[in-house]
Order: sequence, then C-alpha cells, then structure tokens
Amino acid sequence: MIVMSIVLDKFIKAANYLSATQIYLQSNTLLEEPLKPEHIKSRLLGHWGTCPGINFTYAHLNRAIIAHDAKMLFVLGPGHGFPAVQSNLFMEGTLSKYFDKIPQTTAGISHMTKQFSWPYGCPSHSNPEAPGVILEGGELGYALSTAYGAILDNPDLIVPCLIGDGEFETGPTATAWHINKLIDPATNGAVLPILHVNGYKISGPTFPGRMSDEELRALFWGYGYEPHFVDAYVEEDAHARMMKVMDDAIEAIRFTQHCAREKTLHENPRFPMIVLRTPKGWGSIDTLDGKKIEDNHYSHQVIAEKAKTDETHLKALEEWLRSYRFHDLFDGTKFDDDIQSLIPREGRRMGDSPHAHGGDPAFKPLILPDIDQYAVPNTCDLNDSQDNVICGVESSMERIGFYLRDIMKANEANRNVRLMSPDETYSNKLHPVFEITGRSFVWPHKEWDKDLVWDGRVLEMLSEHSLQGLLQGYVLTGRHGLFVSYEAFVQIVASMADQYAKFLKIAREVEFRGDIPSLNYILTSGAWRQEHNGFSHQNPGFIDGILQRQGCFTNVYFPADANTSLAVFNRVMASKKEINVIVASKRPLPIWRTLEEAKQDVIEGVSIWDFASDEDPHVVFAAAGDYPTMEALAAISILRKRVPELRLRFVNITSLSGMGIGHSACSVMRHDFEHYFTEEKPVIINFHGYPQTIKQVLFDYAQNPKRFYVHGYEESGSTTTPFDMLVRNHVDRFHLAMEAFVSAAKQGVISEQEANALVTEYQEKLDENRQYAIDHGEDKEEITNWTWHRR
Repeated sequence: MIVMSIVLDKFIKAANYLSATQIYLQSNTLLEEPLKPEHIKSRLLGHWGTCPGINFTYAHLNRAIIAHDAKMLFVLGPGHGFPAVQSNLFMEGTLSKYFDKIPQTTAGISHMTKQFSWPYGCPSHSNPEAPGVILEGGELGYALSTAYGAILDNPDLIVPCLIGDGEFETGPTATAWHINKLIDPATNGAVLPILHVNGYKISGPTFPGRMSDEELRALFWGYGYEPHFVDAYVEEDAHARMMKVMDDAIEAIRFTQHCAREKTLHENPRFPMIVLRTPKGWGSIDTLDGKKIEDNHYSHQVIAEKAKTDETHLKALEEWLRSYRFHDLFDGTKFDDDIQSLIPREGRRMGDSPHAHGGDPAFKPLILPDIDQYAVPNTCDLNDSQDNVICGVESSMERIGFYLRDIMKANEANRNVRLMSPDETYSNKLHPVFEITGRSFVWPHKEWDKDLVWDGRVLEMLSEHSLQGLLQGYVLTGRHGLFVSYEAFVQIVASMADQYAKFLKIAREVEFRGDIPSLNYILTSGAWRQEHNGFSHQNPGFIDGILQRQGCFTNVYFPADANTSLAVFNRVMASKKEINVIVASKRPLPIWRTLEEAKQDVIEGVSIWDFASDEDPHVVFAAAGDYPTMEALAAISILRKRVPELRLRFVNITSLSGMGIGHSACSVMRHDFEHYFTEEKPVIINFHGYPQTIKQVLFDYAQNPKRFYVHGYEESGSTTTPFDMLVRNHVDRFHLAMEAFVSAAKQGVISEQEANALVTEYQEKLDENRQYAIDHGEDKEEITNWTWHRR
C-alpha cells in the first residue's frame, strides 16, 4: 500500500506540473534554465484550482482500471479543469496517438504547453478536439446526466463522473442525482459519481464545502446512493483511503449488477458515490501578496498572475513549479517506470475509450421499417372537380408512435434506441410504444402502476435538463434517441442545446471522431392548440436558437400532416451528426399529401402544392406548420369562392435550417427562390413560430422584402377557443383572406370598393366568431368542421 502511494504520488506530481505549465509557460517548459519573464505567456488564461483534484482522481482511476480490468469512460463536470485532462491524455499516450505534433518527448510537452489557451491553438476548456471527451463542461450542470446517458445499454461500462462542488449547486445537477431510479443494473452500466469538494467557487465558498459529512451522507443516502468519503485534510494517507474506497465501489457495482443479472436483486439498487475533499489549488502557493491562495477561492483561476511583470510573483511561480521535481519524473523521452506502471493497457485507457469517439463499434445504424406500410391513405382526390372535398384525418404523433414502436421492435437485439420524455408519453400520443416496452423505473412499483418496468426503452422524468443530458450521453456514445417535449417547456434546455450544438459543430470536423446518430427532438402540444392551458403553455421560441446555428447540421421540420410527419421522422432517425427538430401536432388534422408526395416534400424542403395553385399567380400563400397550413388553405378556399378571378399559388415550407429554407443538406439556393415565390408578386406567409424568425431567413433571399407579409405567433394568448387563439395572432383564414383582398385591389383584379366591402364583411365574421366563443365557450361549427373547397 505504501509503495503504491509513492507511485500514485509520482504520477500526480507529473500531472500537476504539466497542468500548471500549460497555463503559464510559452517556453522553457521543463525549466532547464532559471525562469524569466520571457518564458511566461503574455495572457495567462486557465483554471488551476480544480486541477490537482482531477489529477488525483484520474491517477486513482487508472490504478483501479488496471486492478479490476475495468472499462471506464471519464466524464468531467468542471470543464475548466481541462489542463488536468490534457496532462493525463499526454501521459497515457492518447494525445500522441492522435496528434503527430505532440509526441511523448520534451518537444511534445513544449508544443502542448504553448498551444494551451493560445490563438488558433487549444481551447481552455474540455472540447471535442480532445480524445475521450463527450462533455465540454463550460456551462456547468450537465455532467451527471450525460454520464448516465453513456452507461445506458452499455452493461460493462463504468463512467466515473467528477462533479465540482460549484456544479453541485446547479439545478440540472440537483435533478440528475435521481436518474439512478431509472437504471436497471441488469442491462446497463454504472455511473460512479465523485463529488469533488474543494470548498470554493470563483469568489466564495460552495454549499457542500460548508456542509458536514453527516449532512452530505444523509443527503446522498436519501437520493439512493451509498456515500464514501475521502478527506485529504484528515487522512494520514489519502492515497490508501482512496484506493480502498475505489476498490469497494467497483466491487459493490459489480455485485449489484451480478445480482440483478442473476435475478436475485429484490430491493432498490444502491450504487456507491464518493465525496472527495481536497484543498482548492492543492500543493501550490500558500500565500501571495498577503492573501491566502491555496485552499481558498483565490486559487480558482490563475495564481501568481503577475508573473511576467512582477519579480515576487515570478519567484513564487518558479518555486512552486520546481517543487514537483519534474526532471526526476521525465527524462525527455519517457516517464519514470512507476508512472508508466499506472498507464492502463491499450483498449482500457479512458482517453481512448471506444465509446467516446463514435464510429465502429459504438455506432450501428438503425434498422428502419419501410414507412409505406404506415401511410395514411387520402380519402379524397384533392384535384377532383367537386366543390366540397372531405379528406382523411390523422394524428401525426400517433402515426409516429406506431412507427417508433416498430423501430424499437426491429432494433430490440441491438438495444440502441430510446425515447426520452417528461411524464407526457401518453399525452403526446406515443402510447403505441407501450405495446412492446415500458417506462423504466427501478424504485418500488405499485400494483396499479401503468407500464412501469425495470428495463424499459422509455425514460420519463419531469426534468428536461436530465432528459437532454441523458440523450446527449446516449447519442455521443453511438446510440439513437428521441426527446419529445411540450413545445413551450423544451425552452428549459435551450442553453444545453446550444452547448451541444457548439460541441457537434467542432466534432463533425475532428478526424478521429466517427459517425454518431443525430440528436432528435419532437415538439408537440404547440402554441396553436394550447388554448386550454393558456398563455404559459404558448411559446414556439425553441426553434429560434436552433436556426441561429450556422452550418449544415441543424434542421427544423414543420410537417403539415401525418404522412409528411412519417417521412420526416424516417429521415431524421436515419441521419447522422445533426440536430433535428420536428414540430408536430397530436390532434387529428387533414391528410393533404400522399406518402410519395410527402417524401418528395421532405427531400426538397419546400414545394408548390398544385391542387391549391394557379399558373402565373397574383398572390402567393406560403405556410410552415400544420395549423398555419390549414388556415392558409382555408383562406385560399375563401378567395377562390369570393374572388374567382384572383390567381393564387400555395407554397408549403417543410423545413428550415441554419442555411435557409429546406433542410441543411439541400437548402434552397438563392436563384431558386423566385421559382417558388415569383420575382415580384406579394407573398403572404403563415408561420408556426414568431414572425421575426422567418423574417430573418427571408433576409438572405428577398430583394424586395416589402412584398412579404408575415403572420405568426405574436405573443397573444390566453385560455380561449382554438380558432380564437389563431385569430388573436392573425394567422387565421379570415385575416389572411382580408390581406389578399387588399392585394387584389392593388393589382386591379377587383376594385378598391369591392375589396373594402369584403374586408368589412370578414371583419364582421371575426366579430361574430369572437362573440360566439364568449357566449358558447367553443368555436362555430363552420370552423370546427371546415373542409377544403376547391371552388
């Protein structure tokens, strides 16, 4: 035990030295001469305080991997501790494997050190260009849920997750502790949470830093964990204690999994977690300029920050760096034999985990059933000459539910697809999946519980943060998933989605990162049918952030009917390295397109619907979204009856992307825009979301923006009737028709007097419908039972 403590201490000293030099030095990285101001970087960027604890943990994990032949993937919460991660990647040889410029030599150390936090060099935080990383950790709170996502359906994998005590204070971390209640030990791996309590955030104490062991023990026991404590302040040999705790934890994990797999586990599985107390900035500068540095918040970022200009700081820095005696641990071409003995064998190194980089063997494409068998047949010919056409109706979400059920069935052997949702799977009409699976839940069941199983493909939790983290961890380790949410409440994870998009944008260009599935959302219970829940449930803003992502990997789909929803869903579940958002309704709506038409609409992203279009139109209607499409077509029906000489065109927008109209792989080119929208005719757009969202897209296309009249959600809502919800935001058929009447007059199709009379008539209809809703609490039958009229 004493010998191993010495070995561990050597390893940690080397890692600490490399971590510190990355922050400070641009040359003389092995201190082969006295430290001088010119050796110091002009801008000192980085975070030292957490690095010693990370290095202590990584070294002990390496020892445990070797001792237990364990398969581990390391997830770091405080991503600002990246100097420590990169030091360990260098020491284990993973950096040298993927980067020719960073061999395990003095030159390699010099290159790594110089490039850290350097323009066009290496970022200051964990990032996708670093091997083994699946979380940046810039925005804190997502480590634990991401770690749990990684171990799903990876029964032999252990994910040690180091959570900073600052991160402990975040809301997403607070909920993520409860994910253990969804994890079946028989079929999944295990997360080993390590709460690193170094006591301080950037300028003050942390909550767990001032909580007693008894308080923390009670907290984590209540959460369902078996807490173990390692306290570097009081342990005579912190290494010996950490070794025992780590061995006990791995043995407890394997015993619980064994019992579950032998079907002898009949109580709540209680997995271990570790509370690690160490000083912040452990082993560095005690005091400087009259301030306590080590074991205080002043060590959070750069200490001795004036080293380039202040002799006292420079001297303190040099004494600190030389205290590690790095020249005794590394001879310029290799590390000390003791240090090398702590490097796991090929295939077991955390930085080179096969789960972290996508591609084979982690990634397997989904087996997708042929969608033709799920198509909803049109019960009408929309080009038929009859005046009143009754079309089939179907719920987009329910049709997707049938298809998702069979996707799960087809991939049952691979165990590589899951559904993440708040407590809304039934509400969102995805209940067909419960014909073959259930909702995972390993805490006690009641006899009246519905569709609860220990091992289910559906994960439900009223924490969108936790679901997003689970999906990210699942997807980044090569498996397929779907996050379904009420449209208004997915905004909770908007910042997480942004962080993931940044990670993915870079990861797509990294050579050693192979294919991974796309991260897919379905947003349902949208604003247009949240009239019963009211204003708080009406928010289509999530798509705005997705569309701000520049690059060909973000898509938002607005399927107009169930057949188009099927075609879209098939496409996104087969896609790779994208972020896809489907906006779909769960209520039955008309089937406008055959499946073949829908498939083509999805390929093109935008299409002219011939049954509602004339040659050489006076006015173009365009719509994105199911309810906006129905209202635009209802307006066209009105116009054809009241102003038959007015020629119209209907353009349906199926998808938008960060690149423009259409999905990211084939956005509409600027020169094709006029093919759909003409060169100069007025265009009335009915949009699912905020008007400004589509206006931003049009900015890149439209030479004459004044000819575009955009309708969308105007932040006007309440508890009301469905049609009144549309009216309040001017996306209803009557407001659209009134705008077209005015346009017809401007083009001389009808007189201004005729247009004014029509506008007055339909304003009266709006007033009548409003009063009817007030009097009866519902919409008029002519609205609720509307059907398409060709003429």
